[in-house]
Amino acid sequence: MPELPEIETIKRQFNRKIKGKTIKKVEVFLPKLVKYPLKEFKKLVQGKKITNAFRRGKLLILELSNNYCLIIHLKLSGQIVFNREENKHTHLIYFFKDGSRLLHNDLRQFGFVKVIPKKELNNFFEKEKLGIEPLSDDFKFNIFKELLLKRKKSTIKTLLMNQSFISGIGNIYANEILFFAGVMPDRKVKTLKDSEIKKIFQGIKKILALAIKRKGSSNRDYVDIYGKKGNFIPLIKVYQREKKPCFRCKTKIKKMKLGNRSSFFCLRCQK
Repeated sequence: MPELPEIETIKRQFNRKIKGKTIKKVEVFLPKLVKYPLKEFKKLVQGKKITNAFRRGKLLILELSNNYCLIIHLKLSGQIVFNREENKHTHLIYFFKDGSRLLHNDLRQFGFVKVIPKKELNNFFEKEKLGIEPLSDDFKFNIFKELLLKRKKSTIKTLLMNQSFISGIGNIYANEILFFAGVMPDRKVKTLKDSEIKKIFQGIKKILALAIKRKGSSNRDYVDIYGKKGNFIPLIKVYQREKKPCFRCKTKIKKMKLGNRSSFFCLRCQK
């Protein structure tokens, strides 16, 4: 599933390439993708200009000139690509007035598109129970520590992936953040020292920033709007590296299950 760095990459590309374009026509080939009556959806979207793109957690939000917003969730295998050839997994196409087009592909069909009034966005985010944004100015160490200590019985990796705690972090980056911090993924929050909490906070900032710089991770279906893969995978230290030697100490990377998700770690480098 595309995580924060992947959606942030798409958002930035949208604001450079798509912002200002007017949607002439929309074709929907998979009605269940659109969580809104199709006839009304087309009325609200067609003829409207995309005025801005932003991200909230793993959601991509497109502001329209009629004060409505498109909310796009790519889920496990979704792709949003610009001026590419359609394929059997292309379920929605936005045609722009200038002749260009935007395709929404989804192999597993878990993603969705919603349209809501801009004034209802905050209520929507509250209903989704999205936690603090790790790229925002509000995300400071004292705030992170305060939030963390309210969940003392939680397992640290499960908590990092909990979207109501911090929005946007998924399995890839949670593994990498904890390796950076030298903390085992199954540690309880109440066992963490202040120095370890600080290292986790630093890891969140550093790993996410680096992943955005590398345009995300393409370990499965993710591509940016130009159809290009992200190149963070070559920098990964533990994720999906079970039985391979740790780059730091040569100990073989191990795997465990936490909350039905695979967690990867180095027994020597993480405590």
